[in-house]
Amino acid sequence: MSLRTLILSWLDKLPPRLNGVTRHRNIALEMADGVVLMTDHFAPKSIGDHPTILMRLPYGRTGFAGVAEAYAERGFHVVLQACRGTEKSGGEFDPLVNERADGLATLDWIKAQPWFDGRLGLSGPSYLGYAQWAISDALPQVSAMATKVTTADFRSVVFPAGAFHLGLWLSWLQVIEGLRERPLKMAGTMFSGGVERITAKASMVLPLIEADVAAVGRPIGFWRHWFKEAIGNDAFWETIDHRHRLTVDTPPVHFMSGWYDFMLDQLLDDYRRLVSLGHSPYLTIGTWTHIADELQRDNLRETLLWMRAKLMGDASGLREKPVRIHISGLDGWREFDHYPPGPPIMQTWTIGSERRLLPSNGRQNERKITADERDTYRYDPADPTPNIGGAMFAFTGAGPVDNALRENRADVLSYTSEALAEDLTLIGQTQVALHVRASVPYVDFFLRLCDVGPNGVSINICDGLIRVTPDTPREPDGSWRLAFTLHATAHCFLAGNRLRLQVSSGAHPRYARNLGTGEPVGTTTTMVANEIEVSHGSTVALPTYRMA
Repeated sequence: MSLRTLILSWLDKLPPRLNGVTRHRNIALEMADGVVLMTDHFAPKSIGDHPTILMRLPYGRTGFAGVAEAYAERGFHVVLQACRGTEKSGGEFDPLVNERADGLATLDWIKAQPWFDGRLGLSGPSYLGYAQWAISDALPQVSAMATKVTTADFRSVVFPAGAFHLGLWLSWLQVIEGLRERPLKMAGTMFSGGVERITAKASMVLPLIEADVAAVGRPIGFWRHWFKEAIGNDAFWETIDHRHRLTVDTPPVHFMSGWYDFMLDQLLDDYRRLVSLGHSPYLTIGTWTHIADELQRDNLRETLLWMRAKLMGDASGLREKPVRIHISGLDGWREFDHYPPGPPIMQTWTIGSERRLLPSNGRQNERKITADERDTYRYDPADPTPNIGGAMFAFTGAGPVDNALRENRADVLSYTSEALAEDLTLIGQTQVALHVRASVPYVDFFLRLCDVGPNGVSINICDGLIRVTPDTPREPDGSWRLAFTLHATAHCFLAGNRLRLQVSSGAHPRYARNLGTGEPVGTTTTMVANEIEVSHGSTVALPTYRMA
């Protein structure tokens, strides 16, 4: 047992170690086009048959070697492979494009090995999870998957609601390039806030296609290729969208995510699709961000229990109910048979005068909107409304945080309820019907639901964005009625706390600022300010539950 697996075993409360491990390093696997991918094999020092776990990743094998060794110490062969164009593997890294072909070639190699006994598990978070979905329809009969903070559909991750997920891709670009060139230095940059500082600076570069140079010091092929080919191009995404591989034949899957992960809604879509096909997948969601330490610990322990149950027939460590979610506010876990746990009690609130959020009993409480029942703000892309916390890709600053810096700005409207008389537990996705106008027909609307404590601190719970264009349907008076679905959450607003809805036109650099011209996002340099009106009578519908 190495020191790192000793620490992992203690921190993650892993099942007991069963055997020693032999690591076979730098196995050169040749792909169909001759490119060689560097691969490690961790073999249990134990007589007999053992199932295999495969992890394919673009972040270098070193950082995942401890996890691989921990699996192998508990009776699994583990294959750890650096994706094409990353670490010591050959070829050029073209995100998402080669994982199907390279993954299938790696499967063929595994199946030909004398130690492979026909049982195979796929594991890993984020990009590793996408690599799982790319080959999920080609697995042996006895297989299992553990997908974390990931999805089979990346198009809606890159371009949410038609906007560009700028913070994610500028930060991820730094990570990929940094881990390949100077991994130790990159590790320090990641956890000192350096990535976020560089992203904030690079995100202000115009034209945006040049931001790669500001972020990493040189042009990056895939960054520029995506600006030229991926925007609005269905053909680009067709071969790298793997949602159609989720079928009645998909192996057992354990989904894991966090309420503050930027791919949560897409992961839940994957979960619901399998449920609709008759599967009984497991689902674990904590109050976690994409890279939360707690998520990584649960990732390793839960994956071991899942693989033992599905590949070894030992379900002794598996929980009885398939759904386990953490409800913030209550600060406790709940287990259910399904997600969501049943039909919600929909509770409607209405935007009113004096920046109030008012409880509504239905249409009879809604007043006719007149010209003086609006609030206004000015959005200036030269001084973009900042993102503060939330479901974003970041090593520092993600998740639930104090939103004072946003709410004190003139380009953010905040509507707040009276103190709640009793606890209000929200599970699922909040729906908002927002009635708005804008002086320029190219505009974003970013909504955020917050929990305001007795001390006045406003903590973000969930949010959502819509991009408006001249093609967005209008009302006869020229306004828009926009139907928002905020990202999923599970949170209890405690009695004495207040609800708050923020309305703004940006969350920069999480989403690329809307420059107000409709010109291509990668090449435009022109900025136009926008005058925004938000009508009273807009509604917020909360899916609530009574907790025992």
